[in-house]
Amino acid sequence: MADRIRERLDRLRTEADVAVTRAEEAEALNKKYEQQLLEKDQEITSLQHQLAVRDTELEKAEAQLAEFKTAQIEGEHSKTTNESLTRKIQLLEEELDAAEKNVKETMEKLRQVDVKAEHFERQVQRVEAERDQWEKKYEEAQQKYRESKQELDDLAATLEGM
Repeated sequence: MADRIRERLDRLRTEADVAVTRAEEAEALNKKYEQQLLEKDQEITSLQHQLAVRDTELEKAEAQLAEFKTAQIEGEHSKTTNESLTRKIQLLEEELDAAEKNVKETMEKLRQVDVKAEHFERQVQRVEAERDQWEKKYEEAQQKYRESKQELDDLAATLEGM
């Protein structure tokens, strides 16, 4: 009878140890996902900053383009001035096209980062749910262990009383 109780107690201890190990692994995995999420948040912030810089550059390029177009209208009487301004306008339009392309690429990267961030958030939520389940199982195992220990102590006291 005492051997059965010891075996049961050993099984419960083993189960409790396994539960603790799994809970620790789940916590470590959760920390890893939280770190990844933080890194993605920082990447998003960086891309948003880059987007703001590109927007500013685009506004400057548009302002310069407007200035050069105005200068072209005012300077049509001089052919050489007109050719020079036309070339500058072409360069600015190319810069504007390049800036617009950069903005589009940045927006696409930002969208991709948002998708990744949502994916990681879902993963973190799933891992947290798993962690909560493991913590609950651990608490149940702890309770079973305490109950078994109490039963064993009661049985030991009864046997000593005989």
